[in-house]
Amino acid sequence: MIAPELLKKYGAVKKSFGKNEIIFEEGNLPSYYYQIISGEIKMSNYNDDGREFIQGIFYKEQSFGEPPLFLNQKYPANAIAVEDSEIMLLPKPAFMKLLDENSSISLKIIENLAQRLYYKSVMAAEISTHEPEHRVLKLIDHGIAYFNFQKDTNGYLINFTRKQIGDLTGLRVETVIRAIKALEKKGELKIINRKVYR
Repeated sequence: MIAPELLKKYGAVKKSFGKNEIIFEEGNLPSYYYQIISGEIKMSNYNDDGREFIQGIFYKEQSFGEPPLFLNQKYPANAIAVEDSEIMLLPKPAFMKLLDENSSISLKIIENLAQRLYYKSVMAAEISTHEPEHRVLKLIDHGIAYFNFQKDTNGYLINFTRKQIGDLTGLRVETVIRAIKALEKKGELKIINRKVYR
């Protein structure tokens, strides 16, 4: 999103995080702007029963955790590395200066936040009113549009695990598996070597 060279110019540092390492915790106040150089990050929290709910999954060249940074509010979720990842960290005062001095970047950040709000409102409606198959397909189509899933001769490879799909849609893993199989029978999805394609 923001060119790494520009982030470095304003004082950003690159930091490596190992798989399952916590980047920030729910309840902490934000201090940095985070942008992924490589890897995969999830933001999630747990309900009283210990069930994980994934708020979002983020990939290379995406940023995460900005709303609390702008609002100076505590993080509503944990950020955890799904795999080994490299992230640029820019301290909040330097990030605000960067935005103040680069209006085109500010517009990109606003567009990115609007896109996330739109996704949240669409998924909230899906989760509350639609059947599992519809929810799964909607999430997959959103992933294709916004997460740059790779396309090959089989179609778009869906990089979400069955558990991640469940955590993002509020469905149990068993329900996700049944929904994917039903969608395969309808010709909406393909399952090749246990991988899901659209």
